[in-house]
Amino acid sequence: MFGLDGKTILLTGASKGIGAATARILGEAGANLVAHYGTDRDGAEAATAGIPADRKLLLQADLADPAALDRMWQSAVDWRGGVDVLVNNAAMMAWTGGIDDDDATWDEAWARTLQVNVMGPVRLMRNAVRHFRPRGGGILVTISSWAAQRGTTNPITMAYAASKAAVRAASQTIARGYARDGVLVYIVAPGVVRTRLSESFAATQGGEASVTAGLAMGEWVPPEDVGNLVAFLATGKSRHLTGATLDVNGATYVR
Repeated sequence: MFGLDGKTILLTGASKGIGAATARILGEAGANLVAHYGTDRDGAEAATAGIPADRKLLLQADLADPAALDRMWQSAVDWRGGVDVLVNNAAMMAWTGGIDDDDATWDEAWARTLQVNVMGPVRLMRNAVRHFRPRGGGILVTISSWAAQRGTTNPITMAYAASKAAVRAASQTIARGYARDGVLVYIVAPGVVRTRLSESFAATQGGEASVTAGLAMGEWVPPEDVGNLVAFLATGKSRHLTGATLDVNGATYVR
Protein backbone atom coordinates (compact mmCIF):
# COMPACT_ATOMS: atom_id res chain seq x y z
CA MET A 1 0.00 0.00 0.00
CA PHE A 2 1.22 3.47 -0.87
CA GLY A 3 1.28 5.98 1.96
CA LEU A 4 -0.68 9.15 1.26
CA ASP A 5 -0.96 10.41 4.82
CA GLY A 6 -1.42 14.16 4.92
CA LYS A 7 -2.13 14.52 1.19
CA THR A 8 -5.38 16.14 0.13
CA ILE A 9 -6.70 14.68 -3.11
CA LEU A 10 -9.63 15.83 -5.23
CA LEU A 11 -11.07 12.92 -7.23
CA THR A 12 -13.82 13.49 -9.77
CA GLY A 13 -16.41 10.84 -10.54
CA ALA A 14 -16.11 8.95 -7.26
CA SER A 15 -19.54 7.33 -7.41
CA LYS A 16 -18.88 4.29 -9.58
CA GLY A 17 -16.45 2.26 -11.64
CA ILE A 18 -12.84 3.39 -11.66
CA GLY A 19 -13.68 6.38 -9.48
CA ALA A 20 -15.31 4.32 -6.73
CA ALA A 21 -12.42 1.84 -6.64
CA THR A 22 -9.89 4.67 -6.62
CA ALA A 23 -11.73 6.46 -3.81
CA ARG A 24 -11.55 3.37 -1.61
CA ILE A 25 -7.87 2.82 -2.35
CA LEU A 26 -6.90 6.45 -1.75
CA GLY A 27 -8.78 6.37 1.54
CA GLU A 28 -7.05 3.16 2.61
CA ALA A 29 -3.71 4.81 1.82
CA GLY A 30 -4.46 7.61 4.28
CA ALA A 31 -5.39 10.45 1.94
CA ASN A 32 -7.73 13.28 2.83
CA LEU A 33 -10.20 12.71 0.03
CA VAL A 34 -12.47 15.20 -1.68
CA ALA A 35 -14.88 12.93 -3.54
CA HIS A 36 -16.79 14.58 -6.36
CA TYR A 37 -20.04 13.24 -7.71
CA GLY A 38 -22.48 14.42 -10.33
CA THR A 39 -25.90 13.07 -9.37
CA ASP A 40 -25.16 9.81 -7.54
CA ARG A 41 -24.44 10.85 -3.95
CA ASP A 42 -25.38 7.36 -2.71
CA GLY A 43 -22.63 5.88 -4.86
CA ALA A 44 -20.08 8.36 -3.54
CA GLU A 45 -21.11 7.64 0.03
CA ALA A 46 -20.77 3.90 -0.55
CA ALA A 47 -17.34 4.29 -2.14
CA THR A 48 -16.07 6.37 0.77
CA ALA A 49 -17.85 4.50 3.57
CA GLY A 50 -14.58 3.10 4.93
CA ILE A 51 -12.90 6.50 5.18
CA PRO A 52 -13.13 8.29 8.55
CA ALA A 53 -15.48 11.26 8.50
CA ASP A 54 -12.68 13.73 9.20
CA ARG A 55 -10.74 12.56 6.14
CA LYS A 56 -13.44 12.86 3.50
CA LEU A 57 -15.51 15.59 1.92
CA LEU A 58 -18.21 14.86 -0.66
CA LEU A 59 -18.90 17.61 -3.18
CA GLN A 60 -21.42 17.77 -6.01
CA ALA A 61 -20.82 19.58 -9.29
CA ASP A 62 -21.92 19.37 -12.91
CA LEU A 63 -18.80 19.07 -15.06
CA ALA A 64 -20.61 21.04 -17.76
CA ASP A 65 -20.99 24.05 -15.43
CA PRO A 66 -17.75 26.06 -15.18
CA ALA A 67 -18.97 28.12 -12.23
CA ALA A 68 -19.91 24.98 -10.30
CA LEU A 69 -16.43 23.56 -10.92
CA ASP A 70 -14.79 26.74 -9.68
CA ARG A 71 -16.90 26.60 -6.52
CA MET A 72 -16.02 22.94 -5.99
CA TRP A 73 -12.32 23.64 -6.42
CA GLN A 74 -12.43 26.47 -3.91
CA SER A 75 -14.35 24.32 -1.42
CA ALA A 76 -11.71 21.62 -1.78
CA VAL A 77 -8.91 24.12 -1.16
CA ASP A 78 -10.68 25.66 1.82
CA TRP A 79 -11.33 22.30 3.47
CA ARG A 80 -7.69 21.59 4.36
CA GLY A 81 -6.00 24.76 3.24
CA GLY A 82 -4.83 23.33 -0.08
CA VAL A 83 -5.04 20.51 -2.59
CA ASP A 84 -2.00 18.34 -3.34
CA VAL A 85 -3.38 16.09 -6.07
CA LEU A 86 -6.15 16.40 -8.68
CA VAL A 87 -7.43 13.20 -10.28
CA ASN A 88 -9.61 13.92 -13.31
CA ASN A 89 -11.59 10.71 -13.67
CA ALA A 90 -15.22 11.64 -14.38
CA ALA A 91 -16.35 11.34 -17.99
CA MET A 92 -19.34 10.48 -20.15
CA MET A 93 -19.89 8.48 -23.33
CA ALA A 94 -22.72 9.53 -25.63
CA TRP A 95 -24.49 6.81 -27.58
CA THR A 96 -25.26 9.33 -30.31
CA GLY A 97 -23.12 11.62 -32.40
CA GLY A 98 -22.24 9.23 -35.20
CA ILE A 99 -21.84 10.02 -38.89
CA ASP A 100 -25.42 9.07 -39.79
CA ASP A 101 -27.14 11.01 -37.00
CA ASP A 102 -29.08 14.14 -37.89
CA ASP A 103 -27.38 17.49 -37.41
CA ALA A 104 -29.16 18.37 -34.17
CA THR A 105 -28.29 15.03 -32.57
CA TRP A 106 -24.69 15.27 -33.75
CA ASP A 107 -24.27 18.82 -32.44
CA GLU A 108 -25.79 18.04 -29.04
CA ALA A 109 -23.75 14.88 -28.49
CA TRP A 110 -20.47 16.51 -29.42
CA ALA A 111 -21.10 19.70 -27.47
CA ARG A 112 -22.04 17.83 -24.29
CA THR A 113 -19.17 15.34 -24.59
CA LEU A 114 -16.52 17.97 -25.14
CA GLN A 115 -17.88 20.11 -22.32
CA VAL A 116 -17.93 17.27 -19.78
CA ASN A 117 -14.85 15.33 -20.90
CA VAL A 118 -12.57 18.19 -21.96
CA MET A 119 -13.63 21.67 -20.88
CA GLY A 120 -14.59 20.58 -17.36
CA PRO A 121 -11.40 18.64 -16.59
CA VAL A 122 -9.21 21.30 -18.20
CA ARG A 123 -10.88 24.01 -16.11
CA LEU A 124 -10.03 22.03 -12.99
CA MET A 125 -6.46 21.57 -14.25
CA ARG A 126 -6.20 25.32 -14.82
CA ASN A 127 -7.32 25.98 -11.27
CA ALA A 128 -4.91 23.33 -10.01
CA VAL A 129 -1.86 24.69 -11.83
CA ARG A 130 -2.59 28.20 -10.56
CA HIS A 131 -2.83 26.74 -7.06
CA PHE A 132 0.23 24.48 -7.33
CA ARG A 133 2.77 26.96 -8.70
CA PRO A 134 3.08 29.24 -5.63
CA ARG A 135 3.08 26.13 -3.41
CA GLY A 136 6.12 24.64 -5.15
CA GLY A 137 4.23 22.01 -7.10
CA GLY A 138 1.47 19.44 -7.12
CA ILE A 139 0.21 16.42 -9.02
CA LEU A 140 -2.33 16.01 -11.81
CA VAL A 141 -3.57 12.57 -12.85
CA THR A 142 -5.74 12.36 -15.96
CA ILE A 143 -7.76 9.25 -16.70
CA SER A 144 -7.78 9.09 -20.49
CA SER A 145 -8.44 5.90 -22.50
CA TRP A 146 -6.80 3.68 -25.05
CA ALA A 147 -9.46 5.11 -27.36
CA ALA A 148 -7.37 8.30 -27.43
CA GLN A 149 -4.64 6.38 -29.26
CA ARG A 150 -6.59 3.84 -31.31
CA GLY A 151 -10.13 5.18 -31.65
CA THR A 152 -13.20 3.17 -30.71
CA THR A 153 -14.58 0.10 -32.43
CA ASN A 154 -18.05 1.65 -32.54
CA PRO A 155 -17.94 4.84 -34.64
CA ILE A 156 -21.06 6.21 -32.99
CA THR A 157 -18.87 6.93 -29.95
CA MET A 158 -16.22 8.89 -31.83
CA ALA A 159 -16.90 11.98 -29.72
CA TYR A 160 -15.72 10.03 -26.67
CA ALA A 161 -12.48 9.00 -28.39
CA ALA A 162 -11.84 12.56 -29.55
CA SER A 163 -12.48 13.96 -26.08
CA LYS A 164 -10.06 11.54 -24.45
CA ALA A 165 -7.38 12.47 -26.97
CA ALA A 166 -7.98 16.16 -26.30
CA VAL A 167 -7.73 15.90 -22.51
CA ARG A 168 -4.57 13.81 -22.90
CA ALA A 169 -2.98 16.48 -25.12
CA ALA A 170 -3.92 19.22 -22.64
CA SER A 171 -2.35 17.21 -19.82
CA GLN A 172 0.84 16.62 -21.79
CA THR A 173 1.09 20.31 -22.57
CA ILE A 174 0.79 21.20 -18.90
CA ALA A 175 3.43 18.59 -18.09
CA ARG A 176 5.89 20.16 -20.51
CA GLY A 177 5.04 23.74 -19.68
CA TYR A 178 5.13 23.55 -15.89
CA ALA A 179 7.64 20.83 -15.04
CA ARG A 180 10.08 23.44 -13.72
CA ASP A 181 7.38 24.64 -11.34
CA GLY A 182 7.11 21.20 -9.75
CA VAL A 183 3.82 20.33 -11.44
CA LEU A 184 3.81 16.59 -12.16
CA VAL A 185 1.30 15.25 -14.69
CA TYR A 186 0.47 11.64 -15.44
CA ILE A 187 -1.98 10.23 -17.98
CA VAL A 188 -3.55 6.82 -17.39
CA ALA A 189 -5.04 5.11 -20.45
CA PRO A 190 -7.18 2.10 -19.46
CA GLY A 191 -8.45 -0.48 -21.91
CA VAL A 192 -11.58 -2.52 -21.22
CA VAL A 193 -12.25 -2.00 -17.52
CA ARG A 194 -14.98 -3.83 -15.58
CA THR A 195 -17.40 -0.89 -15.36
CA ARG A 196 -21.01 -0.32 -16.33
CA LEU A 197 -19.81 1.93 -19.15
CA SER A 198 -17.68 -0.85 -20.64
CA GLU A 199 -20.49 -3.36 -20.22
CA SER A 200 -22.83 -1.05 -22.12
CA PHE A 201 -20.24 -0.62 -24.85
CA ALA A 202 -19.69 -4.37 -25.08
CA ALA A 203 -23.40 -4.82 -25.76
CA THR A 204 -22.90 -2.85 -29.00
CA GLN A 205 -20.01 -5.10 -30.03
CA GLY A 206 -21.61 -8.53 -29.89
CA GLY A 207 -21.63 -8.93 -26.13
CA GLU A 208 -19.10 -9.45 -23.35
CA ALA A 209 -17.82 -12.80 -24.61
CA SER A 210 -17.01 -11.30 -27.99
CA VAL A 211 -15.06 -8.44 -26.42
CA THR A 212 -13.24 -10.73 -23.98
CA ALA A 213 -12.13 -13.02 -26.80
CA GLY A 214 -10.09 -10.18 -28.25
CA LEU A 215 -8.17 -9.43 -25.04
CA ALA A 216 -4.65 -10.80 -24.62
CA MET A 217 -5.20 -11.84 -21.00
CA GLY A 218 -8.71 -13.05 -21.70
CA GLU A 219 -10.13 -10.84 -18.96
CA TRP A 220 -11.24 -7.28 -18.34
CA VAL A 221 -9.14 -4.87 -16.29
CA PRO A 222 -10.32 -4.71 -12.66
CA PRO A 223 -11.01 -1.10 -11.62
CA GLU A 224 -8.68 -1.67 -8.68
CA ASP A 225 -5.73 -2.02 -11.07
CA VAL A 226 -6.31 1.55 -12.18
CA GLY A 227 -6.95 2.74 -8.62
CA ASN A 228 -3.69 1.25 -7.35
CA LEU A 229 -1.78 2.95 -10.16
CA VAL A 230 -3.40 6.29 -9.34
CA ALA A 231 -2.47 5.86 -5.68
CA PHE A 232 1.17 5.30 -6.62
CA LEU A 233 1.22 8.31 -8.94
CA ALA A 234 -0.32 10.44 -6.20
CA THR A 235 2.73 9.80 -4.02
CA GLY A 236 4.95 11.67 -6.48
CA LYS A 237 7.64 9.04 -5.96
CA SER A 238 8.46 8.89 -9.67
CA ARG A 239 8.88 12.55 -10.58
CA HIS A 240 10.54 11.97 -13.92
CA LEU A 241 7.60 9.91 -15.11
CA THR A 242 5.75 13.20 -15.53
CA GLY A 243 4.18 13.57 -18.98
CA ALA A 244 3.95 9.83 -19.51
CA THR A 245 0.88 7.95 -20.70
CA LEU A 246 0.54 4.68 -18.81
CA ASP A 247 -1.39 1.92 -20.59
CA VAL A 248 -3.53 -0.43 -18.50
CA ASN A 249 -4.93 -3.00 -20.89
CA GLY A 250 -3.37 -6.39 -20.16
CA ALA A 251 -1.03 -6.31 -23.21
CA THR A 252 -3.92 -6.17 -25.68
CA TYR A 253 -2.64 -2.89 -27.09
CA VAL A 254 1.14 -2.56 -26.97
CA ARG A 255 2.94 0.42 -28.45
